Amino acid sequence: MKQIRKSITILGEEILPGRKKILNLDTARLHTYTKLEVPVVVERAKADGPGLLLLAGIHGNELNGVEIVRELLAKKYTKPDAGMVISIPTVNIFGFINQTREFPDGKDLNRAFPGSRKGSLASIFAHHLMNEILPHVDYCIDFHTGGARRFNSSQIRISRDNEELLGLAKIFNPRFIVYAAQREKSFREAATKTGKKVLLFEGGKSHDFNQRITMRGVTGTLRLMQHLGVRGFPEELDKNIFPPPVMVKNSTWIRARQGGLFRFFVKDGSKVEKGQVVGTVSDPYGKYEFKVKMPQCGYIIGLNHAPVVYKGDALLHLGVI
Repeated sequence: MKQIRKSITILGEEILPGRKKILNLDTARLHTYTKLEVPVVVERAKADGPGLLLLAGIHGNELNGVEIVRELLAKKYTKPDAGMVISIPTVNIFGFINQTREFPDGKDLNRAFPGSRKGSLASIFAHHLMNEILPHVDYCIDFHTGGARRFNSSQIRISRDNEELLGLAKIFNPRFIVYAAQREKSFREAATKTGKKVLLFEGGKSHDFNQRITMRGVTGTLRLMQHLGVRGFPEELDKNIFPPPVMVKNSTWIRARQGGLFRFFVKDGSKVEKGQVVGTVSDPYGKYEFKVKMPQCGYIIGLNHAPVVYKGDALLHLGVI
């Protein structure tokens, strides 16, 4: 395991053992000549150990990840006993301010990695994150939520055939562990190619907080920190408050066969049976009502909370165990 050096410099600032610093990742200016500054909280222990990066808000409207990292910072859970913890609660700071998914240049930051010095604004920022922050850590937790009114049960997404990541995901203990391919040009793909161990956390939906999802994220992060030797698990929290995760080897979206008003009869995370009616889609005038039936057994790992849907819209994300 890589050990943190006695002398370490991040973003031009020397970080001494046992110290905490709040830095600014300053990479570019907007058309208003406003600096694009992203706060980066760096906390080092006096003892050597692994480096852990807590990353949230790559999509500016995905707030539940921001809340998880905020909770960890506010309660000083990010102060390490060994190694170093780098926390970036709002990676896409301007998307966070404007409550939009995209970067200020209209690009999806999570499709801009590993970035380029001479690319788009999102690409430039991705390049600096990859080259100025990532080299100092060994492990990353990338916090996301569902988008477009879709609510995700707490889940860790990992690649198949990676036993180390599977072990770390089990330590984190989300509701579900989902095998999911890496998206091209995502932070997860780019960081993995450099040898970093990345857990992608999904939970909740955009523009929303959910206390259950927040607690899962906080508890899971602390369980992982304890496993890595970064810090002990806080005595005031219950380490085993949640049951073991369910493994999801395959998943599929159930889509609307007709547009209309969507109402669902199940909760996220529920186990469903083949043929079970889990919702209906109807017109506003009471002329028709289509039942949404499950094509096979599984678990609801994602659920569309939108009351109005179009034909072809994703209604439910069904995980097959």
